[in-house]
Amino acid sequence: MTVEAPGELRSVAVPDLLRHGRLVVVTGAGLSTDSGIPDYRGPGSPARRPMTYQEFVSGPAARQRYWARSHLGWSRMRVATPNAGHHALAALDPELLITQNVDGLHEAAGSRRLVALHGRIADVVCLSCRRTSSRAGLATRMVSANPGYADAHAGAATRPDGDVELDDTADFVVPDCETCGGVLKPDVVFFGENVPVARVQRCYDAVDALGPDDALLVVGSSLTVMSGLRFVRRAARAGVPVVIVNRGTTRGDDLATLKLDAGCSEFLAALAGVRGGGEFPA
Repeated sequence: MTVEAPGELRSVAVPDLLRHGRLVVVTGAGLSTDSGIPDYRGPGSPARRPMTYQEFVSGPAARQRYWARSHLGWSRMRVATPNAGHHALAALDPELLITQNVDGLHEAAGSRRLVALHGRIADVVCLSCRRTSSRAGLATRMVSANPGYADAHAGAATRPDGDVELDDTADFVVPDCETCGGVLKPDVVFFGENVPVARVQRCYDAVDALGPDDALLVVGSSLTVMSGLRFVRRAARAGVPVVIVNRGTTRGDDLATLKLDAGCSEFLAALAGVRGGGEFPA
């Protein structure tokens, strides 16, 4: 049965089924909104169409468009800091924290048992030689190749993928791989790509280890894409309680044992307090 709990969670008790037992947690973009990173599909969010992998590899113009936007967004995302929800999850230390986010804020907060399902925007990979490198290093090269670009487009709106809204990108210079001259891509899973099998299997194994006295907790995800929804389906089929905390409806609501329409940071701070993880400002 789905139970809606509108309003501030500070006035809502943490449900009994989350007070004890083991937890596997799935997080989405809604968890990072309190860190200043907009989400995809929350209430009031504009429609967004991220670049697909097929578009990215289609030719230089597409990559120029991607990197110009991403370069400006990265300069903003890289200074984002973990919020109370990230810190509460680090203190809770669930059996596994599965994040669909690429912002690296769970790592920055100190979460240990973590799978970054879609990778991290702070890493870059060459599609030819497969060498990985630092996004910070690439950003320095982009600044040198495009002097004054950030100042000229300072008013561009930030998007949740770590990029910005920008149409005119024809004059942006995209550096190549320093090792082989190949095409550079953020080391994240684009739409049209598959999450690495080993990464998914680790998540399945954690969900499979849960029992009826444990829970799968989903926080800040609409579960619109199968990437996260598959874990909810797997838990529900096995009889593992599923709790979803999200502003607005999700694709997994019909599978939830409990649904709370509440803020991520407030809920996780309350949960950490109840389970002995400490107290965190909302």
